[in-house]
Amino acid sequence: MSTENQLAVVPPKETALQVFQQANGLDPYLQQIRAEIDAFIPDVSTAKGRKEIGSIAYRVAQSKTALDNVGKELVAELKEIPKKIDAERKRMRDTLDAWKDEVRAPLNEWEQAEADRIARHEGLIDSMRSWANPASDLTSSELKDSIARLDEIEIGAGLEEFEAEAHRVKAASLTALQLALTKRQAYEAEQAELERLRAEAAQREKKEREERIAREAAEQAQREAEQRAQAEREAAVRRESEAKAAAERRELELKLAAERAERERVEAQQRAEQAERDAEARAERAAAAERQRQADEQARQEAEAKAREADKAHKAAINRAALEAFMAGGMPEDCAKQAVTLIAKRLIPNVSIAY
Repeated sequence: MSTENQLAVVPPKETALQVFQQANGLDPYLQQIRAEIDAFIPDVSTAKGRKEIGSIAYRVAQSKTALDNVGKELVAELKEIPKKIDAERKRMRDTLDAWKDEVRAPLNEWEQAEADRIARHEGLIDSMRSWANPASDLTSSELKDSIARLDEIEIGAGLEEFEAEAHRVKAASLTALQLALTKRQAYEAEQAELERLRAEAAQREKKEREERIAREAAEQAQREAEQRAQAEREAAVRRESEAKAAAERRELELKLAAERAERERVEAQQRAEQAERDAEARAERAAAAERQRQADEQARQEAEAKAREADKAHKAAINRAALEAFMAGGMPEDCAKQAVTLIAKRLIPNVSIAY
C-alpha cells in the first residue's frame, strides 16, 4: 500500500511486536493521524473543499488498513500473543473509524441537506405534474377547483435551479386541465340534452303504459270471471275423484305398512348378526395391531441405539482427526484435546466442527 495515501507511517517490522504488545502502543501513530485531522479545516461550500474532506477521510481509512495489516502479519507470525494484538487492532480500528466519521460529518450533513433541498423542489414539481392527468370522472366543477388550486401555487426564485422546470410543468398541467375542462363541459351539455330527451320519452311511455294497464285490467276481469265458473265445475268433479282416490290410498297404505313391518323385522335380525361378526373382526384387528405396534417399537429402539452408536463413532473419528491436525500444526496434545473439546461443545464463537 502506498504511504502517500496514509496519514502516518506504520511501525517498522523490527519494533512492531513491541508496539502492539504494549498497552496503547499505537498511540504515537494515532496521534500523528489526529494531528493531521485537527490541522485540517473542512469546507463544504466548494467542490474542492468537499473533495478534500473525502480525501482525508479516505487517508484515515487507508492508515487504519495499513496499521491493521501490520497487526495481521504479527498475528500470523506470532501465534502466542494473538489476543493482545487483536485487542490493540480493534481499539485502533474503532478509534480511526470514529475519527473518519468525525472528519466526514460536515460533508455528510451537507450532502443530506442538499438531498433534502432537491427532494423538496422535485416533490413540488411532481405534485404539479400529477395535475396533468386528471381522473376521467371529475366533474367540470371539480376541474375548475383543480385549476384554481394549481394556479395558486407560486413559482419563484426559492426553487433555485428548478424554477424554470417548475414554470414549464405548471403551464403544461394548467393546459391539460383546461383541455379536460373543455371536454367535460361539452360532455355534460350533451348529457343534459340526452336527459331532457329521456324525460320526454319517459312521459310518453308512462301515458301509453297507463292506457295499456286500463285495457288489460278490463280484459283480465272478464277472463277471471270465466275462470272462476270453470274452476267451480272442475272442483266438483275433483272432490268426487279425490274421495274415491282417498279410499283406495288408505287400503294401499295398510298393505304397505304390513310389508314394511316384516321387512324391518328381517333387517333388524340381519343387522344384529352383522354387528356380532363386526365385533369379532374388530377384536382380531386390535390384537394384530397391538402385536405390530410392539414389534415396531422394538425395531425403532434398536435402530435408535445403532444410530447413536454410529453417530458417536463418527464424531469420535472426526474429533480425533481434528486433534491430530492441531498436533501436526505444533500444538501440544493436551492443548489440542482442550481445543477440540471446547469447539465440539460450541464454546468458541464462530468456530465449529462439521460432522
